[in-house]
Amino acid sequence: MSGIFADRAEAGRALAALLAHLRDDPVVVLGLPRGGVPVAHEVALALDAPLDVVIVRKLGVPAQPELGMGAVGEDGVLVINREVVWQAGVPAAEVAAAREREQAEVAARAARYRASRPREPLAGRVAVVVDDGIATGATARAACQVARAQGADRVVLAVPVAPPGWDDRIGSVAEELVCAHVAPQFRSVGQFYADFTQTTDDEVVACLRAESGMAAPAAPSAPAPAAPHGWTGEVAPVAGETRLAGYLTMPGDAKGIVLFAHGSGSGRNSPRNQYVAGVLQDAGLGTLLFDLLTPEEEPDRANVFDIGLLARRLTGVTGWLRAQPTAGNAAIGYFGASTGAAAALWAAAEPGANIAAVVSRGGRPDLAADRLPAVTAPVLLIVGGEDSVVLDLNRQAQAKLLCESRLEVVPGATHLFEEPGALTEAATLARDWFITHLAA
Repeated sequence: MSGIFADRAEAGRALAALLAHLRDDPVVVLGLPRGGVPVAHEVALALDAPLDVVIVRKLGVPAQPELGMGAVGEDGVLVINREVVWQAGVPAAEVAAAREREQAEVAARAARYRASRPREPLAGRVAVVVDDGIATGATARAACQVARAQGADRVVLAVPVAPPGWDDRIGSVAEELVCAHVAPQFRSVGQFYADFTQTTDDEVVACLRAESGMAAPAAPSAPAPAAPHGWTGEVAPVAGETRLAGYLTMPGDAKGIVLFAHGSGSGRNSPRNQYVAGVLQDAGLGTLLFDLLTPEEEPDRANVFDIGLLARRLTGVTGWLRAQPTAGNAAIGYFGASTGAAAALWAAAEPGANIAAVVSRGGRPDLAADRLPAVTAPVLLIVGGEDSVVLDLNRQAQAKLLCESRLEVVPGATHLFEEPGALTEAATLARDWFITHLAA
């Protein structure tokens, strides 16, 4: 393989040869509009499978639109590249604005492409997600999560070309990854096509119409599972009579779910906690990032330090989550930052809390001092080496814990872990702690 395709059709035929083992499976081929659809069309022809689209949109960095900081897709799927957001310094408000803008485009394209045909059902079937190539992988990840959210039994991601390490970028969102050519000298997808003319909407519709006469394989006779194997999207958890806002991500077969207790007035759009959540998701753990306070409560700074209120909210949302079908019997863990760490420990100390593990990053466990002896969950305290005041407070708090506990100091890190590599080290420590204790 030279790494150069004449056009997308030739790339699709090359890819189809690598997917021949799926010919007898109940496959649905999903092309990413626009460029991935002509490739997917050839794959669908070769596998004698129905063709549909999976619609996602890249979220570009405001100052560098060609640089993807994430993607959105159908059913409210959101994928954020936390490293790009962090390095580019994109404020949460700008991420939210880009998401709203591109989500509207997703809806418009869905209406355009499916004007004359319904969406192909995925429940109990193998979704083969196809694009014309991968650069950052954000849109491909979002596409796989859309397929999972729509009930696909298995997800296969297939592309003609990708850079080295592309499989690490995709993570665990697909059971199988297929690439016709991994290119060491990768600059852009287009460099591997002699003809990389932009695909039009009319061409996408034409591919779908050309396929519409093909017979789809019969869906399996077994009923579809009551809940999808993986799910991600916006949720509105309830604590008592208060409805909050959050993002829930459930990878397939997740053994545990981590609830994030944000501190000092932060919320579900916190770039730092979103980064940590991404590391946990890549390890196969579910995450729930939500606002502990309503928009009306946030301006009152007294609420930010009302640890009892924050803990009650966390306890209420934990009960709500355990009642959701997507949660199953997964173990629950808490990740808290700043005052949120105190709320997490307070909530974990409640009788019958049944929390499997707690992690505090730059937290203030001293604010829950009277509750600390009642905590039974294993506790990991992560503090920056240069955050001397908080480090002393964590040492004093650890002395009051009667449960399994460990204090990890990240050398050179200050309170917000803004130094190069500091947040990554904290996230890795949290991931390992949760994997060890939630799985058990």
